[in-house]
Amino acid sequence: MAPQALLSDARRRTMSHATADTAPGGARGLLWIIAIAAVAGIGTGLVGGAFRWVLDQADTLRSTIVTWAHGTPGGWIVPVLLTALAAAAAAAIVRLTPRSAGSGIQDVEAVVRGEVAPAPFSVIPARFVGGALAIGGGLVLGREGPTVHMGATIGTATARAVGRPDADVRVAQTALAGAGLAVAFNAPIGGALFVFEEVTHRVNTRLTLATLVGVGLAVAFARLIIGDRPDFAVAQLLVTPLHMLPLFAAFGIVVGVLGALYSKLTVAFVLLAQRMRAIPVTVRAAVVGAAVGAALLYDPLTVGGGDVVTQLALQGSSFALPVLLTYVAIRFLAGPLSYAAGTPGGLFAPLLALGALLGLAFHQATAWLPPAIDADIALTLALVGMSTLFAAVVRAPLTGIALIVEMTATTSVVIPMIVAAAMAVLTTTLLRSKPIYDSLREIFVDGHVVR
Repeated sequence: MAPQALLSDARRRTMSHATADTAPGGARGLLWIIAIAAVAGIGTGLVGGAFRWVLDQADTLRSTIVTWAHGTPGGWIVPVLLTALAAAAAAAIVRLTPRSAGSGIQDVEAVVRGEVAPAPFSVIPARFVGGALAIGGGLVLGREGPTVHMGATIGTATARAVGRPDADVRVAQTALAGAGLAVAFNAPIGGALFVFEEVTHRVNTRLTLATLVGVGLAVAFARLIIGDRPDFAVAQLLVTPLHMLPLFAAFGIVVGVLGALYSKLTVAFVLLAQRMRAIPVTVRAAVVGAAVGAALLYDPLTVGGGDVVTQLALQGSSFALPVLLTYVAIRFLAGPLSYAAGTPGGLFAPLLALGALLGLAFHQATAWLPPAIDADIALTLALVGMSTLFAAVVRAPLTGIALIVEMTATTSVVIPMIVAAAMAVLTTTLLRSKPIYDSLREIFVDGHVVR
């Protein structure tokens, strides 16, 4: 091909990319999507911040009830009944608004891929109230799933309210999904990476600008409600010595195996619930709630979203190995079981708590190895466990690392995080374990969502 033709072809490709970055509507369209992201970001921050505040109040109330139950004859029945009723009520809300079931992240990803239409506005109140009941009641579910879906729906509604085309609606719902995750974990960079690494697997100017504006304003306005501080308080940790990195590589392999098992268990429970549709969803959810209520009565740290047990792990609380293994076993089963109840609630927050516990358990199991493994390594393993289990199950390692760095304001453990995450993702890939949201999206699109 002649040089002039090559130059012309390159110019056409460059112009094509520029048009794709600003279409539809050129520069004016780009300004529209930024304005939509700004308005919807503020809305997502306020709604998500309020949701977090409600869940905090529910956690306090739940602890008060458990304390009362332990000191009152026959009081044990109250936490069991309340958790069962809360789960059943959340499931009843899902029956009225089916798109509010489960995490919501698979719903957002299905919209991005054009497999379903964007969710209706009714998803917002359904996820807010249903999520408050299910998660606040003690089910082992995360706040991020409902918050992501509420943010995405606010983005969709804002774009539609000003009459923007479908392309802008999809960009808005995608960008504001990231804003929802950012608010859920007070982690704006993690929320932005979530959009590119997990939801779309691509980057362009329109999506990048909309995501940055939406994420930034959402977190800024959420902090008016939840406060401007990291989610977890962690002591300053020393940089991990190079000779300890093989330990984190081995830890990554172990977590990769457990992550593949966790994903398989979650999908299996969801499919089992789908096959049990002859039993009303409220009854199924009540049974799960009663089981969780019994675990709550046994030890509140075994259930719930997991922030309390995560904070205890990160502040150096001493747990005996049998206790750690009990927490791990119960949470490992209760997370997938709670998700299969079909109420609003996500997977991320319980994964972080479970990962922190796995890190502490791994530390105790390997403490005999030379050289001596000190307390700093124990806390480092807890932090690394959070990001590594996330990477193994969700298959978004950069997002997981960014989330933990922002949630803890700790950067000294990034290298072991990278090593462990790489080994975990390699392990799950070799085990042919699919990313959890790919599996859940396929179930959702096929019409097998738990109802």
